[in-house]
Amino acid sequence: MRFVTYVLPLLLGVAVPGVAIGAWLGDAKTNLDVSETAPKDVVRASVPEGGYCSVELKQIVRRVAGACGLLGGRGCQPTDASNVVKLSANDFNQLFLPLKHRVRIIQFDQSKTELDEDAKHAVEEAWGDRGMARFFFVVSRASPEGSVEKNRELSAVRAQAVLDHLMEVYKDPDIQKQVGLLWLGEEFAQLPKEFCEWNRSRTGECNEADINRSAFIAWIDCSI
Repeated sequence: MRFVTYVLPLLLGVAVPGVAIGAWLGDAKTNLDVSETAPKDVVRASVPEGGYCSVELKQIVRRVAGACGLLGGRGCQPTDASNVVKLSANDFNQLFLPLKHRVRIIQFDQSKTELDEDAKHAVEEAWGDRGMARFFFVVSRASPEGSVEKNRELSAVRAQAVLDHLMEVYKDPDIQKQVGLLWLGEEFAQLPKEFCEWNRSRTGECNEADINRSAFIAWIDCSI
C-alpha cells in the first residue's frame, strides 16, 4: 500500500508530461509536413521575426541572396525577376505591405538611372537604419514607356545605382556582400498609385508611372 501511495503518483507525474510532449511533437511534425507541402503561391500571414517575414518573403530573399552570392560571401551578381519570383505580381506586391514604415522608395526621372540629391539622402538614411538586420534589399522597376528590353535594362541599372552610391559613400568593399538586387522592369509587379503614399525620396504629385520609376530599398532581418 505504501508503494501504491507514494510511487504510483510519482510514475504518473513522469508519464503524463511524457505523453503530452509526445503528442505535441507529433502535432508539430504534422504541421511541419503540411507547411512544407502547402502550395507555394499562397500568401500566408506574416508573423515571425519583425512581423513581416512571411514564408514567401523569406523564399524570395533566400533566392536573391543565393543568386547574388551573399550566402557564400562572394558579393552581388544581380538577377532578374523570372529567376527568383514564383508568385503572381499582385501577391509579390502584397508581401511588402507590412514593410510600409521601413521601406523607402527611391524615385528616378523617366528613362534615367541617376540618383538625384534627395534620392542619395534617402539611400544613406535607409542604410543608417540597419539595426540588427544583415540583408539590404533593393527591388527596382520601370514605368511602361518604351520597349520591354529597354525597361528591363533601366530597372537593372537603377538597382545598381543604389549599390554604387553606397560603395562610393562608405568605401567598404563588404557592402556588396550585404546588398541583394532584384529588377522587375515594367513587365512584373507594377505598383498601383496607392504606393505614392509611402516614404518616397520625392514630394509633391505622384502618379502610377512616377511610382514605378523607382527602387524599393529596406533592411530585411528575416532569418533565411
